[in-house]
Amino acid sequence: MTKPWTKQWEFDFTEEALAEELKHAENAALAAAEKGPCAEKVSYNVEEHLITIHLTNGATFSFPPDLAQGLRGANPEQLRDVWLDADGLSVHWESLDADFSVLGLLHGIFGTRKWMSELGRQGGKISTEAKREAARKNGKKGGRPKGSKSSASPSS
Repeated sequence: MTKPWTKQWEFDFTEEALAEELKHAENAALAAAEKGPCAEKVSYNVEEHLITIHLTNGATFSFPPDLAQGLRGANPEQLRDVWLDADGLSVHWESLDADFSVLGLLHGIFGTRKWMSELGRQGGKISTEAKREAARKNGKKGGRPKGSKSSASPSS
């Protein structure tokens, strides 16, 4: 009797079936590589604290590792231990168990939806001179301007 939470896999593990699966995977990788973008080099720059990805089309893309889920708080030695897959479609940090697609990074996807929400929340907490100046101006006008659909109740 099978347990309801187990999945029954149906796969042919013959030499022919495995060769066919391998051929399919190779074709899929080639098709993805043709669509681009592909990376040809990845490195960590300690002085600038940036991960830099060089693309085959000549473009270069850099980002601070603290943006990426699984890289925040990593030491320079761990960050330097980075490699690309054979097709240049993904970046890997084995010691950190972190993997990213090059396309995802270029689209600004540095982790799960929950991770990205947390990054946004933390970014909103950052205090800058521009934010302080805006708060001072609003304070002189009687406080933060009320939005057209404000859910806050008016103060008495």
